[in-house]
Parts: sequence; structure tokens; C-alpha cells
Amino acid sequence: MSASILQLYQSLSRKPFGHWLFSRLVCFKAPYFGSISPRIVSLAPGRGEATLRHRRRVTNHLGTVHAIALCNLAEFVGGLTIDVSIPASMRWIPKGMTVEYPKKAIGTMRAIATPAFEPREAAEGYELPVDVVVSDPGGEAVFRARIAMWVSPKRMP
Repeated sequence: MSASILQLYQSLSRKPFGHWLFSRLVCFKAPYFGSISPRIVSLAPGRGEATLRHRRRVTNHLGTVHAIALCNLAEFVGGLTIDVSIPASMRWIPKGMTVEYPKKAIGTMRAIATPAFEPREAAEGYELPVDVVVSDPGGEAVFRARIAMWVSPKRMP
């Protein structure tokens, strides 16, 4: 699946509205992500980038981007980044997430995900942390997450 997701992204990203279409396809496959309408900006092994527009449906009572919308954005871009980074013989699932909110989230958010180390093929499962930093339009970090991804061999049929 890793190669097919990356190939699909590379194919669509060269077309008009390709980033939008790719993002919609991911949201179709994992519907909860659709609640925030994220947009993938770039995707490659070892790095993913996505945005989230500040609009009413993702705001809290203070008028800032809601903490859970930021968590959702982090899992969206972190999951895609891991998916295209791990060997094709491996699979992943989020195991946990720690977050911090150093500043109010106002404006279009930009999330960048990077694995803590290069994924490897293994006979046993292992934890692979993914760091996600979300910045505001001024480039200041408003959210940081470390997602514990569990990477394990795919089961053979």
C-alpha cells in the first residue's frame, strides 16, 4: 500500500486540483478526516506537509482553531507520511499521541510531519515516533505533537 499511496499522490499532484483530489480521496477512505477538510501540500518518504483552513466548523468558543482539529490534522499528515515512508512489507497504526499548544491557533494552519528516525523492515513490530509541528501564517508554532506509530510486518494471507 505504501508505494500505491505515494504513486497516487505523485500522479495526482501534477494535475490541476490534484492536491485537493488526493486529500478528498484520503478523507473518503478515512471519513473522520473529512470533518476538518485538510489539504495535503507535499508528500514524500520522510516528510509530509498539509494545511487546514481556519473556518467556523473547526473553531472553539474562543474563535481559534480547536485543539482536536489540530490533533486530527496531525494524525492526517503523520499517517500519510508514515505510510509512504515505511517498507512495503510493513504496516502501521497510531498507538498514542502527546501534544502541546504553545500559542493560539489563528489563520490557516500548516502542519509538517517527520519520522523521528528512518523506518526499517523488521521481523517484529516497533514504535516509530512521528513529530508534527503546526504553524500559523506567521510561521510560529501553535501546536506540536509526537505520534507513537506502531510499525509491524504485514500478515501474509
